[in-house]
Amino acid sequence: MNTISYFEIQSSEPKREIEFYKNVFGWTFTEEKGLPIEYYRIETNGMNGALLKRPAKTPPKEHGTNAFNCSIMVYDFNKTAELIIENGGIVAMEKFPIKNRCWQGYFIDKDNNVFGIFEVDENAE
Repeated sequence: MNTISYFEIQSSEPKREIEFYKNVFGWTFTEEKGLPIEYYRIETNGMNGALLKRPAKTPPKEHGTNAFNCSIMVYDFNKTAELIIENGGIVAMEKFPIKNRCWQGYFIDKDNNVFGIFEVDENAE
Protein backbone atom coordinates (compact mmCIF):
# COMPACT_ATOMS: atom_id res chain seq x y z
CA MET A 1 0.00 0.00 0.00
CA ASN A 2 0.88 3.69 -0.18
CA THR A 3 2.36 3.12 -3.61
CA ILE A 4 1.43 4.71 -6.92
CA SER A 5 -1.05 2.24 -8.34
CA TYR A 6 -3.11 4.12 -10.90
CA PHE A 7 -2.66 6.90 -13.44
CA GLU A 8 -5.08 9.35 -15.02
CA ILE A 9 -4.86 11.37 -18.20
CA GLN A 10 -6.93 14.53 -18.45
CA SER A 11 -8.30 15.53 -21.84
CA SER A 12 -10.30 18.44 -23.21
CA GLU A 13 -11.45 16.06 -25.99
CA PRO A 14 -11.57 12.49 -24.56
CA LYS A 15 -12.58 10.78 -27.83
CA ARG A 16 -9.52 12.28 -29.56
CA GLU A 17 -7.10 11.08 -26.85
CA ILE A 18 -8.76 7.65 -26.69
CA GLU A 19 -8.01 7.18 -30.39
CA PHE A 20 -4.46 8.45 -29.91
CA TYR A 21 -3.60 6.05 -27.05
CA LYS A 22 -5.41 3.12 -28.68
CA ASN A 23 -3.44 3.62 -31.88
CA VAL A 24 -0.08 4.24 -30.22
CA PHE A 25 -0.12 1.74 -27.33
CA GLY A 26 -3.05 -0.60 -28.04
CA TRP A 27 -4.75 0.31 -24.74
CA THR A 28 -8.39 -0.68 -24.15
CA PHE A 29 -10.89 1.98 -22.94
CA THR A 30 -14.20 1.37 -21.15
CA GLU A 31 -16.55 4.20 -20.21
CA GLU A 32 -17.40 4.28 -16.49
CA LYS A 33 -20.98 5.57 -16.08
CA GLY A 34 -22.42 7.24 -13.00
CA LEU A 35 -19.37 9.28 -11.97
CA PRO A 36 -19.37 13.05 -11.47
CA ILE A 37 -17.13 13.38 -14.58
CA GLU A 38 -16.78 11.81 -18.05
CA TYR A 39 -14.44 8.89 -17.28
CA TYR A 40 -12.93 5.96 -19.21
CA ARG A 41 -11.01 3.11 -17.56
CA ILE A 42 -7.78 2.15 -19.34
CA GLU A 43 -6.42 -1.39 -19.42
CA THR A 44 -2.74 -1.71 -20.29
CA ASN A 45 -0.23 -4.54 -20.12
CA GLY A 46 0.96 -3.05 -16.80
CA MET A 47 -0.48 -0.45 -14.44
CA ASN A 48 -4.07 0.44 -15.29
CA GLY A 49 -5.49 3.93 -15.31
CA ALA A 50 -8.14 6.19 -16.77
CA LEU A 51 -8.78 9.04 -19.15
CA LEU A 52 -11.16 11.76 -18.01
CA LYS A 53 -12.70 14.96 -19.26
CA ARG A 54 -10.48 17.82 -18.11
CA PRO A 55 -12.33 19.67 -15.31
CA ALA A 56 -10.52 22.98 -15.94
CA LYS A 57 -8.84 24.86 -18.77
CA THR A 58 -5.70 23.36 -20.27
CA PRO A 59 -2.66 25.26 -18.96
CA PRO A 60 -0.99 27.35 -21.67
CA LYS A 61 2.23 26.02 -23.18
CA GLU A 62 5.40 27.08 -21.37
CA HIS A 63 3.46 27.64 -18.12
CA GLY A 64 4.41 24.55 -16.16
CA THR A 65 3.75 20.87 -16.48
CA ASN A 66 0.61 19.48 -18.04
CA ALA A 67 0.90 15.82 -17.06
CA PHE A 68 -0.77 12.56 -16.04
CA ASN A 69 -2.21 12.48 -12.54
CA CYS A 70 -1.27 9.61 -10.20
CA SER A 71 -3.40 8.02 -7.49
CA ILE A 72 -2.03 6.29 -4.42
CA MET A 73 -3.77 3.20 -3.05
CA VAL A 74 -4.28 3.54 0.72
CA TYR A 75 -5.70 1.28 3.44
CA ASP A 76 -8.00 3.93 4.93
CA PHE A 77 -9.23 6.81 2.75
CA ASN A 78 -10.63 8.89 5.61
CA LYS A 79 -7.54 8.57 7.83
CA THR A 80 -5.24 9.44 4.92
CA ALA A 81 -7.42 12.42 3.97
CA GLU A 82 -7.15 13.70 7.56
CA LEU A 83 -3.35 13.39 7.43
CA ILE A 84 -3.27 15.30 4.14
CA ILE A 85 -5.32 18.16 5.61
CA GLU A 86 -3.34 18.18 8.89
CA ASN A 87 -0.14 18.55 6.89
CA GLY A 88 -1.29 21.52 4.82
CA GLY A 89 -2.96 19.83 1.85
CA ILE A 90 -6.42 20.76 0.64
CA VAL A 91 -9.29 18.89 -0.99
CA ALA A 92 -9.46 19.26 -4.78
CA MET A 93 -12.39 16.87 -5.28
CA GLU A 94 -14.38 15.28 -2.46
CA LYS A 95 -14.40 11.52 -1.89
CA PHE A 96 -16.71 9.69 -4.30
CA PRO A 97 -17.45 6.03 -5.10
CA ILE A 98 -16.39 4.23 -8.21
CA LYS A 99 -19.14 1.65 -8.02
CA ASN A 100 -18.02 -1.79 -6.85
CA ARG A 101 -14.34 -0.77 -7.07
CA CYS A 102 -13.14 1.89 -4.66
CA TRP A 103 -13.48 5.27 -2.96
CA GLN A 104 -11.58 7.99 -4.84
CA GLY A 105 -10.71 11.60 -4.08
CA TYR A 106 -8.21 14.30 -5.06
CA PHE A 107 -6.05 16.67 -3.08
CA ILE A 108 -3.61 19.52 -3.62
CA ASP A 109 -0.23 19.62 -1.88
CA LYS A 110 1.49 22.76 -0.60
CA ASP A 111 2.95 23.46 -4.05
CA ASN A 112 -0.42 23.14 -5.83
CA ASN A 113 0.25 19.65 -7.23
CA VAL A 114 -2.89 17.53 -7.63
CA PHE A 115 -2.82 13.86 -6.64
CA GLY A 116 -5.42 11.21 -5.93
CA ILE A 117 -5.88 8.60 -3.26
CA PHE A 118 -8.16 5.57 -3.35
CA GLU A 119 -9.28 2.82 -1.01
CA VAL A 120 -10.31 -0.45 -2.63
CA ASP A 121 -13.88 -1.35 -1.62
CA GLU A 122 -15.94 -3.70 -3.74
CA ASN A 123 -19.04 -2.40 -1.93
CA ALA A 124 -18.48 1.26 -2.84
CA GLU A 125 -21.69 2.87 -4.15
